[in-house]
Amino acid sequence: MSTENEGTAVPPAPSAPPPPADAPAASAPQGAHPGSAPAAGDPYGPPAAQAHHDAGAGESSSAPDPSWPPPPPPSTPAYGGDGGAGHGAAGHGGGGWGAGWGTTHQQPAPKNGRGRGGLVAAVLVAALVAGGLGGGLGYTLARENDSGGSTTVSSSTSGGNVKRDPGTVAAVAAAALPSTVTIEAASSSGEGGTGTGFVFDKQGHIVTNNHVVADAVDGGNLSATFPDGKKYEAEVVGNAQGYDVAVIKLKNAPSDLKPLTLGNSDDVAVGDSTIAIGAPFGLSNTVTTGIISAKNRPVASSDGTGSKASYMSALQTDASINPGNSGGPLLDAQGNVIGINSAIQSTSNGGFGTGQAGSIGLGFAIPINQAKYVAQELIRTGKPVYAKIGASVSLEDTTNGAKITEQGVGGTEPVDPGGPADKAGLKPGDVITKLDDRVIDSGPTLIGEIWTHKPGDEVTITYERGGKEHTTELTLGSRVGDS
Repeated sequence: MSTENEGTAVPPAPSAPPPPADAPAASAPQGAHPGSAPAAGDPYGPPAAQAHHDAGAGESSSAPDPSWPPPPPPSTPAYGGDGGAGHGAAGHGGGGWGAGWGTTHQQPAPKNGRGRGGLVAAVLVAALVAGGLGGGLGYTLARENDSGGSTTVSSSTSGGNVKRDPGTVAAVAAAALPSTVTIEAASSSGEGGTGTGFVFDKQGHIVTNNHVVADAVDGGNLSATFPDGKKYEAEVVGNAQGYDVAVIKLKNAPSDLKPLTLGNSDDVAVGDSTIAIGAPFGLSNTVTTGIISAKNRPVASSDGTGSKASYMSALQTDASINPGNSGGPLLDAQGNVIGINSAIQSTSNGGFGTGQAGSIGLGFAIPINQAKYVAQELIRTGKPVYAKIGASVSLEDTTNGAKITEQGVGGTEPVDPGGPADKAGLKPGDVITKLDDRVIDSGPTLIGEIWTHKPGDEVTITYERGGKEHTTELTLGSRVGDS
């Protein structure tokens, strides 16, 4: 399933609401950035969750390399979902993983003459004047009537003094917001956007999406701003393009950092409550709620260039996730992090006058159990480690399984001699239909499931050969780095 990663930067939200439907139409400002590419069909079975990563369409899927990076699935949209720099939460352009869209640092030039902005401003002023007048009359009448005795009952406490019990959305948000940051990432040329991240440890490490910080990896500018307004310069410690996970570290990090508590994504159940925090369309510290809609949802996305892809077996949620949410925490009802918001399925209808996609209630998060392992490896070595079976599989849209290709990439062997698949007896033409108890309906689904494991894990492979079903035990190999 391909989703949007909250693609490219988007312009800031307007200062006033749109005019009424019957207001005279005015010409729209020019130069708006296009949004993420529309999500493609799910190559795994159900409608593809094409994560809007801020990237472009995928490439051919005939014979991917068994080692990273495999070519992206066909028609895979780019990152989407955040409003971040370049990709994911920070967004790129084009369709891709949902939460990764970013808000652009450049606003379209205003038009001369009277446009929609002037009309909206006039309407607002009139509304404010009328509101002030009505308020004044209401207060006067109420004061004059006080002498006759009032039947109004007033609360003894205001909303700000009400005690929020643990487990309420307000209580969870109050505890988690101080440890969630809005990330601004820009390349050396100044291109970039905003995304989200959260405090991983007391040493100043922040976990986010790779597509949020991708523009700043090679000599760009990177900063993280806390809800209290304190802003810190940061640097990329390590990034995993295939997992779409990155770790940055604050420079001169404060000593009172409070890492968010990590939950157990394996224990999450469909129907569990979820809380997402992020900066949708640049609106920092936004909290939305929903439930876990599905688990183990295969999601693939491209980085926007069509040369690389990311894969995950995602948690699906209907909590509203938009460009700028990428990299932000998906919390359970107790405030534990269960995932990293990374992608959305979208109709790619624009928001705020842009062509960028927005939430339709289909968001996808990287399970925190996987993200934790990746983040720890990045902190330890600066490089990602991927599990692999050592065989090239087709990335064509299919529901029949992951077929081992007859020919490898660039003339290589489709099954690595002496590799895990070779030792397990797998051959070109075999169709893998299960990995342990997970049904495999396509190559991208197989890759996503493999990457939920660690190198050295033993798995059971079910496959078909010559119309007959077979099973074999396989010990996963490893590959270091994205190249």
